[in-house]
Amino acid sequence: MRIVALAGGIGGARFLRGLRQAAPEADITVIGNIGDDISLFGLRVCPDLDTVMYTLGGGINEEQGWGRADETFTIREELAAHEIGPSWFTLGDRDFATHIVRTQMLGAGYPLSAVTEALCDRWKPGVRLLPMSDDRVETHVVIEDEQGRRAVHFQEWWVRLHAQVPARSIVAVGAEDAKPAPGVLEAIDAADFVILPPSNPVVSVGTILSVPGIRPAVAAKTVVGVSPIIGGAPVRGMADACLTAIGVETSAGAVAAHYGAELLDGWLVDTADAALEGDLGGIAVRARPLLMTDVDAAADIARAAIDLAGELA
Repeated sequence: MRIVALAGGIGGARFLRGLRQAAPEADITVIGNIGDDISLFGLRVCPDLDTVMYTLGGGINEEQGWGRADETFTIREELAAHEIGPSWFTLGDRDFATHIVRTQMLGAGYPLSAVTEALCDRWKPGVRLLPMSDDRVETHVVIEDEQGRRAVHFQEWWVRLHAQVPARSIVAVGAEDAKPAPGVLEAIDAADFVILPPSNPVVSVGTILSVPGIRPAVAAKTVVGVSPIIGGAPVRGMADACLTAIGVETSAGAVAAHYGAELLDGWLVDTADAALEGDLGGIAVRARPLLMTDVDAAADIARAAIDLAGELA
């Protein structure tokens, strides 16, 4: 069985851990979002790729869902002593090592896909992890505050401002000129089905789909998604702020409609949204508990996604 999943950060990574347990013999390719990537302290940081890699490789800070376990922060403290910022984005010492390796390899001319493969050689995530593109794509958010209307990097809006300043628009800068990374379209074409984990539908899955060629390739396959919205609220994070920015209601049904029946064949919703079960504008909807309280719960959700894909194929 060959499965492709499009994944963002914490929710996607935890689902993938369950998927790996639910289908241990499957050939799983993960296409990771790079729109959250940012350059800090002269280093290239890829938060979503690293969260998937650390989570599946056993090195994640489980409580946070991001960053390294058993982390120390000596470098951060030294940078603060030199009054070097930004102070709102925390990188630990172990995490710094990953970004140093990545930045050195990129500087030597290796594409991000090759760098990611090299990092995964250390972490052994049990899946093939591909960035959506080797080209630089960065998500920026247009806001309006006391400084006027301006664009900020997604990370500043998300981490420093906690998405509390309403977004006027969200733009994946560079996406329209980007190309899928080597192996991305081939993996989708060879897949038995594609899964959209409960990642942010706007700035994670949506950004991946914005790279020319990826959305039509995915739409040609059987596609099952897992709702990141339960009972009208995000499972975690601030996806509601992103949905509001693009004029989509924060509900499981609205997110399914946003993806559209031309892309989505099946949709898993939580039992809190069981009223949607059945056919939703050409999308087959099934209700089941979706809270990933532990790896076993995530595996149960993944099995339900696999079963629905098999039913619809």
